[in-house]
This record gives sequence, structure tokens and C-alpha cells, in this order.
Amino acid sequence: MVSFAPTSPATAEDQRLYTEARLVEVACLDCLAVVRVKKNSEQHTAIQWNAEALAHCAEFRKAASQPEGRPVRVACSRLRSSIEQAVKDGEIEIGAEDGY
Repeated sequence: MVSFAPTSPATAEDQRLYTEARLVEVACLDCLAVVRVKKNSEQHTAIQWNAEALAHCAEFRKAASQPEGRPVRVACSRLRSSIEQAVKDGEIEIGAEDGY
């Protein structure tokens, strides 16, 4: 069930910008999982995973096989390194534009 469905074009565009703007595809240098990433600041990294990327991630598969499962908020260290490299290579810009 959707808790919020924008009805005005301006609100729909704001929602699209918030969820889609400046996302860059990054492939993990280890398992080749491809996610979409943006960095609004040095500390803030937004990562959008999909089912295919989750299935490729060896670190997440290993964590999910544990009796308690994978902690939801735990990031993949290998992907984090790949994102840091993409920033160094200039593939990902840091900083929000117009709030996005």
C-alpha cells in the first residue's frame, strides 16, 4: 500500500528528483554487483540496491546465511571501497544540487 501518492506534477517531479537525480551506476570491483549511488556530502552516501545486485553480493549472501540473517543496516565493505574509488576517479560527484 502506498502511503503517499503525489497528485500534482510539481510534487511528482520533486519525488522523481529525490529518488532518481544524480544516481550513478557503480559496479562492485569484487563481485560486479551494480547499484545506483549518489553522494550528497562526504558523509552521506545513498545506495539503491536491486534484487540482482543483492544476489551478486558475496558479502551479503554470507551474512544472510547466518542464523540471525543479515543486519539490514550493515553495508558491504567491498562495495564501499568501490564507491570510494569511483569518487576518486571523478565518476561520482559529491554535493547535492538544488537539494537533490
